[in-house]
Amino acid sequence: MKSNLLSNIYNPTDLRLLTEAQLPQIAQELRQFIIDVVSVKEGHLGASLGVIELTIALHYVFNTPEDLLVWDVGHQAYGHKILTERREIFHTNRQIDGISGFPKRSESIYDTFGVGHSSTSISAALGMAIASQLKGDFDKQHIAVIGDASIASGMAFEGLNHAGVTDANLLVILNDNAIGIDPSVGALKQYLTAVKEGKNPKKNNMIKSLNFDYSGPIDGHDIPTLIKELKRLKKIKGPKFLHIVTTKGKGLQQAEENQVKYHAPGKFDASTGEIILKSEENLPPKYQDVFGLTILDLAKKNDKIIGITPAMPSGSSLKFMMDEIPERAFDVGIAEQHAVTLAAGMTTQGMIVYCTIYSTFLQRAYDQVIHDVALQNLPVIFCIDRAGLVGEDGATHHGVFDIAYLRAVPNMIIYAPINEIALQNILYTAQLGLNHPIAIRYPRGRGVLPNWEVENFGHYEKIIIGQASQLKPGTKTAVLSTGTIGNNVTLAINECDNSESIAHYDFPFIKPLDIKSLISIFNTFERIITIEEGTINGGFGSAILEFAASYNFKNKIEILGVPDVFIEHGTANQLQQLCKIDVKSLINLFSTDTK
Repeated sequence: MKSNLLSNIYNPTDLRLLTEAQLPQIAQELRQFIIDVVSVKEGHLGASLGVIELTIALHYVFNTPEDLLVWDVGHQAYGHKILTERREIFHTNRQIDGISGFPKRSESIYDTFGVGHSSTSISAALGMAIASQLKGDFDKQHIAVIGDASIASGMAFEGLNHAGVTDANLLVILNDNAIGIDPSVGALKQYLTAVKEGKNPKKNNMIKSLNFDYSGPIDGHDIPTLIKELKRLKKIKGPKFLHIVTTKGKGLQQAEENQVKYHAPGKFDASTGEIILKSEENLPPKYQDVFGLTILDLAKKNDKIIGITPAMPSGSSLKFMMDEIPERAFDVGIAEQHAVTLAAGMTTQGMIVYCTIYSTFLQRAYDQVIHDVALQNLPVIFCIDRAGLVGEDGATHHGVFDIAYLRAVPNMIIYAPINEIALQNILYTAQLGLNHPIAIRYPRGRGVLPNWEVENFGHYEKIIIGQASQLKPGTKTAVLSTGTIGNNVTLAINECDNSESIAHYDFPFIKPLDIKSLISIFNTFERIITIEEGTINGGFGSAILEFAASYNFKNKIEILGVPDVFIEHGTANQLQQLCKIDVKSLINLFSTDTK
């Protein structure tokens, strides 16, 4: 029986003591180690399984951490983490107080750059390479590993464009598996497919035309070939580009056959690969499905409706519309800026455009939101999925800034539904015709109404823009909530001994605020508490403070939300506890009546 080699490897220095002939065994053990841990602890799977051989070859050939390695995107870096001094704590991956699911500079000297968002590696590695030159270090290597979905993004092209006119010691490795989270799309994907199939003449090579030393495509699962090529490239100065072809999910049959599902499959049987299904009986729908089913239903009735998403058709559930009305539903790839301005262009021609983007990714298109949409007062409908605390993906993915960064923008309506019915109705209302752009923010995960689809789907009611509502009367304290965190408030008030003294108001419209209701509330209650699942700085609570100041109210105001720090990873409930917006924390707060 072969001895386990991986158990003796603490860092890449140990790896380099092995013979090249031993590396395939390491690949097998590393792949199995990831499968065994992720099957129980959950996390990203397919991406890391696809780059096992590349990860080993890179750390074997290059002198990491002195040579600098940047991953793009970071969910393919599990093998990298295990080989770089984190094997023994890898089981804490994505858990509270454990290691991050993405490379993180503060976690390890081997993690050269934080990479939770895509398409940053070429710019970052080029910056490192130019800095090395300026410091007189001409031997240090700088490697960017980028996927074929990430390289289609505008920022990656900006990096390639600059790198091609430098003599920086930069190696870009294209990990081409034709899939990101969903299958890659666009003309660049078609070009790469032609290259892989030998149908594109070498003289047409677009990478060479950008002044890169291009090689490939080569088999990314062939360790000897990888090592030979990396050693050759190590000696070549200036910008280099290596095209490798891999299979996402390599080594686990189901993950190879169903690459979308096994991107992050949840718990599964490590030996068979079968996903352990959770019972979905009597569970409320996911908010993304409420969006996806509703927009499909509306689009069937209104031929001006268009859906756009940047590379998240499954995650946003726009896929329902893409499957049934493909000519009016667009996946534009990892291109948030393009998605927003494309929506703006369509809107100028009278189309009703639902642009669905995760909150954390909409940050990447902030100028387009301001300049191309709001400044021109175009009624684009932004459907902001994954708003609030998203859980185990951590600081790079929490959608906690959108209220604050959108509230500053003139002409923008901001709406946060408390439940599935409110989300359905605002989606309906938006297509009836608005005078301004609207941002509709809703969280990751499930709603609160198990029978939503049976009892409410398709039964639409028009929402009055800017209107708040009282959910419960009270005598002393008024709690003003926005969005689904209001459900925590309801649960907490029901558990309080002094519940009769606490009133609860739902403020779905963060902008415009319901000034008439606010004046009445501030004239009635001595204590005001605001709560939101977003950053306290500049958010809904700040808007209430601004109102109070402008109307000269002196009430006691307490603001609850996400504090002014980057919140790390953990379950959504653990992170709500951290921010003191979970039910138990609210019960404790509400129980202390103002004196």
